[in-house]
Amino acid sequence: YSGACAGCGETPYVKLLTQLFGDRALIGNATGCSSIYGGNLPTTPYTKREDGRGPTWSNSLFEDCAEFAMGMRLTINKFRAYALELLDKAAKAGCVDAALAEKVRTAALANQPAQAAIEEQRIRVDKIKDQCNKSQCPECKQLLTVVDYLVRKSVWALGGDGWAYDIGYGGLDHVLASGNDVNVLVLDTEVYSNTGGQMSKSTPRAAVAKFAAAGKPRPKKDLGLLAMTYGNIYVAKVAMGANTNQVVKAFVEAESYPGPSLIIAYSHCIAHGINMTAGYEEQKKAVGCGHWPLYRFDPRLKEQGKNPLQLDSKKPTIDFEEYIYGENRYRSLKKTKPQAAAELLKLARKDAAERYTLMEQLANLPCGSDETESEG
Repeated sequence: YSGACAGCGETPYVKLLTQLFGDRALIGNATGCSSIYGGNLPTTPYTKREDGRGPTWSNSLFEDCAEFAMGMRLTINKFRAYALELLDKAAKAGCVDAALAEKVRTAALANQPAQAAIEEQRIRVDKIKDQCNKSQCPECKQLLTVVDYLVRKSVWALGGDGWAYDIGYGGLDHVLASGNDVNVLVLDTEVYSNTGGQMSKSTPRAAVAKFAAAGKPRPKKDLGLLAMTYGNIYVAKVAMGANTNQVVKAFVEAESYPGPSLIIAYSHCIAHGINMTAGYEEQKKAVGCGHWPLYRFDPRLKEQGKNPLQLDSKKPTIDFEEYIYGENRYRSLKKTKPQAAAELLKLARKDAAERYTLMEQLANLPCGSDETESEG
């Protein structure tokens, strides 16, 4: 069991990540709630399969989570290249079966994300290990230390909005722009949760937080839209309580994408001032009022002549006020400064409407032909 707050909105996303990819996941975790409940040694909420495979987890600092995870990816790539080099030498020396070595090489380079393909590659790699263990060849002995890197690895940078939107944004942007196959999961509580609920750039307008006692006067930073401007980054905005199927789709698509990916996950928090047993109901309201539009941006769709942006939530179906005044972070200002709260409510409602309209317009743009794109 994790040491998170009862009803924490973050933990279901981390659990899903490990259920889907835990047998091959390497997680670089930003310091914060997710690293505290995830690494509260000597206990840990992370576990392993019956065959002993499970997530590799480590925490560096608050600000360098993305760079830390990219270091894992670069190391994996280097070890894989070295393993392929040693495999070729061992095959040429006759220490391992040449046909088997070729199958291992082909599968390693294909790097297929399907679980069945990964398990098949593990079986082939185990056969290579058996052959290497019977050989006294120095290349075979060295190959044994890196041969497991010929099986697909899934690298994740995991942290909250304080890291991703604020303190670590420069590093996050660098990693996303690098083109490296790093998956980023942002557990967005819209506030610095672990240090007492300070305002972050993710905090929406009108919300009360530390350093925003009179309600945040400026709108929320749109991290997803910023990432989409690159055009080659997989981006998804998800909310488990609103659409579970969409969350699973986003995770699977992000992990299979052969490049950087970013998932921004709405995570209700005790700092929101809600009944934590009804956290998923709050998530539904956040999506239903247009505050948290659900979408997936998959650059691979452009190759099929399709719009890469898929809007997964409908137009707002509930009033914005029904959502925000169900949470103390908004409601408290209405009690202390009703006039200011009314003005900020008006602006926050406008923010949500404009944000949804923009995403709707982008999702409905016709996808240009190759000829048009080349001329541009």
